[in-house]
Amino acid sequence: MAAQKSAHPAPSTTRRSEKSRRAIYDAALALVGEVGYPRTTIEGIAARAGVGKQTIYRWWSSKADVLLEAFLDLSEQASRDAGPEYEFAIPDTGDLAADLKAVLRLTVDQLKDPRFEVPSRALAAEGVVNEELGRVFVAKLLEPSLRLYVDRVRAAQEVGQVRQEVDPRIALELWVSPLAQRWLQHTGPISYEYTDTLVDYALYGLAPRTVGA
Repeated sequence: MAAQKSAHPAPSTTRRSEKSRRAIYDAALALVGEVGYPRTTIEGIAARAGVGKQTIYRWWSSKADVLLEAFLDLSEQASRDAGPEYEFAIPDTGDLAADLKAVLRLTVDQLKDPRFEVPSRALAAEGVVNEELGRVFVAKLLEPSLRLYVDRVRAAQEVGQVRQEVDPRIALELWVSPLAQRWLQHTGPISYEYTDTLVDYALYGLAPRTVGA
């Protein structure tokens, strides 16, 4: 007699692995936000995610790897939520100021989102005292975003909106660095008005404008 097929197919291994991976991401981000990076452990992440620690070690070699990948995934989710036009580039509408203001407003929203704010503060703080983690944090998480600004400034240079001799990497620091400092050190509130002003100061300077300029 031929064996009868089960009415209920076996669970998909791929689906089960993705569910576990997502649970690990969520657990890692929640834990680092609650107890800080030094006290976050693979064992703690595994317990919170409801998986064995061997499952985590199968995919990652350290808690830093887990957290950085989880944080990168969170950032990618934020980009997707903002719309496909923001996922891989800063939109180019032909108006550099408007484009920068739009993407910085999205950044303000992200920085104020507790899902992003709590773990990112914990990782940023640890990156200050842990040089190795800090370098990885910059390379994997910050650098890709900075490259988007570089590309947008270079596009503006090509059409004569920005002087050719301007270094895009230095230029972007005029709006990215003040926002990061204010957010990290609580030196003042962050808002759309604040980031709009950063762009205006960066692009138009502080000197009085001549009539008709």
